[in-house]
Amino acid sequence: MDDDSRRVLNPERDPAALKALTHPLRLRLLGLLRLRGPATASELADRTGESSASTSYHLRVLAKHAFVAEAEHRDGRERRWKAVHSVTSWSNAAVLAAPGSRGLLETSRQRQLEHLRETVERHEADIATGRLGREWHEPSGISDLMPRLTPESLSELLDTVNAKLAELTARDADDPRAEQVVTVVAALPLAAAEPAEGRAGSRPVPDPATASGDGAAADGERGTDGVPLPGAGPVTASATTREPRSGDGR
Repeated sequence: MDDDSRRVLNPERDPAALKALTHPLRLRLLGLLRLRGPATASELADRTGESSASTSYHLRVLAKHAFVAEAEHRDGRERRWKAVHSVTSWSNAAVLAAPGSRGLLETSRQRQLEHLRETVERHEADIATGRLGREWHEPSGISDLMPRLTPESLSELLDTVNAKLAELTARDADDPRAEQVVTVVAALPLAAAEPAEGRAGSRPVPDPATASGDGAAADGERGTDGVPLPGAGPVTASATTREPRSGDGR
């Protein structure tokens, strides 16, 4: 990905910018500008169900911290806004170590889950109405696998996925058949479960044998979806952020 299209935040240098992204509506506004292009506060208010006064205020906050900027105006009546970067990323370790920054991870991940739900609904509607051709039926879907990996192997997996995604995105850039594909990548290690006996409210860790996926094999082998793509990929136009691998922004 071009460095100009990605902004890497450092909690020591950019605490105010990180804090600005902890508001759910700001994350949603930024995602909409990345997905649909420049818009006015009124247009974004219609899309989010918020008041134009609210969206205007939060856009100004995003502009203050250089996440959005004024776009070319269609007319002189209302200011239009555009996203400055395609992706915002950070080091998880640095954010977790910085006082007051943990909320960014919680807020952004919740927004990504909401975006996934919205994407599933739109994808299913596009399939049902025929807006997506039959050639998309087989390769699309969601996989839910639970391999056992070391931290090093998990980092290698995510680096490989991101590199391959960047390669294919560049290859298909001028192909008229290409469509926007929402690629949500999640890789969340779970600590070994303690014995449930005697612990009120304990919940067992899901059994990998029951892990599901569109076309994914129950034993964790690669299914028709291929590797379950862990965060937002390098072209997160609508998802808000990408949690970088080690070395990003360090």
